Amino acid sequence: MQIIHKIDDFLFIIFPKIKMGGGNSLIISELENYYRCGPFKPIVTIDNEWVTIQIDTPTIISQEADYRKTVALCEKGKYTEAKPILKNLIDKNPTNSEYHRIMGQILSDEGDQEEAINYLIDALRWDSKNGWALLMMGNIFARYKNDVATALTYYDQALVANTQDHISLTNIGYLLLQDEKLEEAKKYLWEAIKINNQYPNTHFTLALIAEKEQDLNSAFYSTIQTIQLFLQMPVAAREKDELYQNAVKHAFTIANKIIATDEGKKIFRAFRQQLEKDGGTAVDIIADADITTAAKIEFAENYNTDQHIVRFKPQYPAVAHLIMHELTHLLFVIAARKEGLNQLFVATQQHKAIFIKSIEANLSHLKKLGLDKAGIDRYCNSIFTGLNSQIYNAPIDLFIEDFLYNEYAELRPFQFISMHALLLEAIQAVTDKKIVELTAKEIVSKSKIYNLVNALQFKALFGLDFTSDFNANPAELKQAMAFYEEYQQYKEDKQPAEEYELLQHWAEDLQLDKNFELISETEYRTKRTDIDNLLNSIEQDPLEAATPDPFKERQMDKFQQSQESIGLNMAVVLFMVDALQYFQTQPAATIKKIAIEIAMQGIEGYRPGKKDYTIPSIPNQLFTGYKILSYYYVSWAIAMPGEVDKLGLDYGKEYEMAVQMHKNN
Repeated sequence: MQIIHKIDDFLFIIFPKIKMGGGNSLIISELENYYRCGPFKPIVTIDNEWVTIQIDTPTIISQEADYRKTVALCEKGKYTEAKPILKNLIDKNPTNSEYHRIMGQILSDEGDQEEAINYLIDALRWDSKNGWALLMMGNIFARYKNDVATALTYYDQALVANTQDHISLTNIGYLLLQDEKLEEAKKYLWEAIKINNQYPNTHFTLALIAEKEQDLNSAFYSTIQTIQLFLQMPVAAREKDELYQNAVKHAFTIANKIIATDEGKKIFRAFRQQLEKDGGTAVDIIADADITTAAKIEFAENYNTDQHIVRFKPQYPAVAHLIMHELTHLLFVIAARKEGLNQLFVATQQHKAIFIKSIEANLSHLKKLGLDKAGIDRYCNSIFTGLNSQIYNAPIDLFIEDFLYNEYAELRPFQFISMHALLLEAIQAVTDKKIVELTAKEIVSKSKIYNLVNALQFKALFGLDFTSDFNANPAELKQAMAFYEEYQQYKEDKQPAEEYELLQHWAEDLQLDKNFELISETEYRTKRTDIDNLLNSIEQDPLEAATPDPFKERQMDKFQQSQESIGLNMAVVLFMVDALQYFQTQPAATIKKIAIEIAMQGIEGYRPGKKDYTIPSIPNQLFTGYKILSYYYVSWAIAMPGEVDKLGLDYGKEYEMAVQMHKNN
């Protein structure tokens, strides 16, 4: 069979690689590869502006079946049956390089290296670019002849013969690793990475080399790279994959070797020194086995001391990570304070009473089981404190772990071991049969969602997926994924104190925002003397018009910016018309009450994308961010027109148009 192409622009269209340049040799190479049929290579010749491909169709037809049968027998290790068929093929067509190569591989597997070399040499005589034959020759000289110099000669030719064969290059690297030829091995492995950086075997071989060179951080990095490349594989297949299992074990082994060094202490001591300089307050680090969490930070301002104290449980693994985590809390607070944006998380007895009322059914169940009042009190305190800890920490911890991962690469082994241990604790807390049986379902569910978000981050950072271990239902997993996606949007350009916005958003979405208050630290430290007075002042001055709050101002600025992009906000105009129609039938006292209610619950600002705001005095209605601000403005414009300019809402034009439209109706 003969195929003829003209060497013109159309040939470059159907064989685009030829257009890249390389002359006749590239044209011949590309067409040989394309028209090859198994071991049967076509003859490609060029005459002026024409290229001819000659395919030996009769030989292919007569020998293809025997060739495939031989390959199938070899794959099953049935060499005795394969060899007679292969010898017959060689006798019929001795010019076929691949026949000789397969016979050489059979003989090598059978232990006859000398005869294997003879056949492989014949394979290369007929096709000096037979990459598999070159690789086999290199393997024989490296493994059986202990002649690495000769092996490298063949390996180099294999690289030239097939510049896109990352698998062969990785195999070469692994063989050289076994022979302790580490520098030579790395050369081939880095070439393999250039070709395809998604092949996990290459990364794992680099990890093994780095470990031999005592470069444990590089070994850990390459091992994690290996693990992460399995994430696209189905869970069942991944768990059965030997390389994956070996990589996971290796990650823990290498990480624990690093943890056993003094590297962790060096990292957190340097970080502490930096924070003491930036914040102007000393930081003490204390091992404390009696604290209720793995670690905590006690801010000097909250404990009336002259230094911050980081406490950690010494029995936890990789405590350097726990210490760095708490120190990063301080870093974020320092950054927020510099902008006047830091917030205090306040949970009072009133908040606790509201929470306890919400789980009355659960408490009744516990009483029926025989739990006395003291036990009930301990349970309530534990659940309230633990859930609030998650509300506060879960979103902030995401930013902390991202910061540590990217800014302190040498800490990653500590972070890996520590986060893994904390995740196992979290899984136990929401899946233990006894805990689940005794705890309110909605509390377990919300706790599970927070923990799932942390599991999603661990998966992203280190490639290990524990999400299925939480036994989450589809709704819980969907919510956790939505939270994680929102975090990622914030992460891209995070500003000081934005972690508090995420904290508030998530608590609202999980209907946990009645568990606490976020309060401006600047105002608390400078104006109010205690939490009770602070809460009283909120009730007396819901707008806090006389007290600038940068945190709330920034939230309102963001909202306003989202509206400016669409000019005059017609959505607001229409919502204002709706508000005017509603308020025209309401007494003045009711309108004023509604105005105050909207102001009070809007202390932390309103979110444009949120769709389920409520107003106590307007039952059975849900409000979007735009709608509630429209009612906000209209209620104050009617009830307290002299104060409306203090709202910080630039809706004058919208209100004028709404009033006109309302009159026309």
